[in-house]
Amino acid sequence: MEHCFKFTDNQIVKIFIRRSIICLLLFLTVLPAFSYFVTFKEQYYRLFHIHYQQYPDDVMENIYYLEKAVAADFGNPQYALAKIKDEKEWEKYRYLFMMHLNLKLIEQHMRLGRYYDKQVAYFYDAPWKEEYLRDLEKAESCYQAGLYYWEEAKLWAEKANTSGFRFLFLTDIQNWEDERERIATGKLDYNKILSRELARVRQVQQDFIAMDENTY
Repeated sequence: MEHCFKFTDNQIVKIFIRRSIICLLLFLTVLPAFSYFVTFKEQYYRLFHIHYQQYPDDVMENIYYLEKAVAADFGNPQYALAKIKDEKEWEKYRYLFMMHLNLKLIEQHMRLGRYYDKQVAYFYDAPWKEEYLRDLEKAESCYQAGLYYWEEAKLWAEKANTSGFRFLFLTDIQNWEDERERIATGKLDYNKILSRELARVRQVQQDFIAMDENTY
């Protein structure tokens, strides 16, 4: 799944600089005889971080790391983010991890979408109509991307929720287990949330399109 819109050259440079700094810090934490290469899902996931105040570049950086994590291979089970004792636990861990990554991608796309989202088209916004419409298009594409990741998250949650795992719980990643359970019971439903946001965005778009020289 592609980003809801492409990185600019400046954003790519900023992400590269941040990645270089993070990798350098990680390198300094290991023994001098070893190098640190970001290769596996767990490594990319550790680069994902929430800023106190996130700007679009910060969110897009997180989306980049999360998408790299989705595409990467799993590391050896001994380096998993939960204690793995047997193959059954390893299987469920992989399903939960993929579910969790897709949920985080939804959260980040929603956060990015809200940055560009214009909640209401006020009559005095008419002079900036075209600019707002461009921003609303970005917000809409972010929410649409969220729907794609929701389908992926549901798929992995279903795999982790089969009868074979009924009495198996990975308590080290209890929050992931909670996410799985909330999806299974319908308490977590991003389709409903995102569809509501998309319907509102499209209405605001129509309100702006309807504005003319007599509006303001």
